Amino acid sequence: MTMKEKSHVLGGQAVIEGVMMKGRSSYAVAVRLQNGKIKTKTEKTKTLTKNRILSFPVIRGIVTLVELMVVGMKVLAWSADQQLEPEQEEKLSGWSVFFTILLSFLFAFLIFKLLPLGITKLIFFRRENQLVFNIVDGLIRIFIFFIYIWTISLFKDIRRVFEYHGAEHKTVYCFEAGKKLTVENVKRFSTRHPRCGTSFIMIVLVVSILIFSLVPVKLPFYLLLLYRTPLLLPIAGVSYELLKISFRFKDNAFFKVLIFPGLLFQRITTREPDKSQIEVAIDSAKLLLKKEKDI
Repeated sequence: MTMKEKSHVLGGQAVIEGVMMKGRSSYAVAVRLQNGKIKTKTEKTKTLTKNRILSFPVIRGIVTLVELMVVGMKVLAWSADQQLEPEQEEKLSGWSVFFTILLSFLFAFLIFKLLPLGITKLIFFRRENQLVFNIVDGLIRIFIFFIYIWTISLFKDIRRVFEYHGAEHKTVYCFEAGKKLTVENVKRFSTRHPRCGTSFIMIVLVVSILIFSLVPVKLPFYLLLLYRTPLLLPIAGVSYELLKISFRFKDNAFFKVLIFPGLLFQRITTREPDKSQIEVAIDSAKLLLKKEKDI
């Protein structure tokens, strides 16, 4: 199996006290329970990108990202439920997950979209150079993102999630290198991976500077915000395609520069995991690979 083929087989995300690994047609998640045991779950997935129209470049990126978000929130809710004490019967309901996603979107829109644009408008109150305006707007978004990530990394619970994030990356790297998935082998690999969601977000921030330039900045604030919002979809789709290409040509100088900011940010979003966390990531990967093979 080539590196390109392997990149479509295994990918994942950190969850509460665990790791989710996703393949072509299923996902597996493993979490460490409070009693020290590892609990796993696996499930088949379906994708709309098999549709001819939805499989077109950029469009497939938007569809894939929505599907990944749905799966991600689902396994996050499941992993959180597993950390409840046996006597705690209350689980996260579907409505709880829905409102959590909604509030997350509103918060992200406020902090990473409305606030940077408002600050930039204040800076360019009298003079609005199209190119300079969008560059400053983009740099402010990147700065706010950095402050946000750095701040939440100070919390103990988030730090543990970042450690599981590191375990996930090390395990994926080990698999892509063709090594046996053991704790000793996984330990040798880096916690920073070019296909990480952090790298994707950084690409989004850069691409948005270019695509937002299509909207005249002399518009009133509310119209500028209104016209820019639908452009978030093509920005996500283009960024997804660039992330895929950058991994395929990761030795190319241009793509090295493109993914460098994301790898730099992963110094914050990934941490060195311990042996028990690596064991969880390996269990998740092995379960997924077995499931994919069976399918």
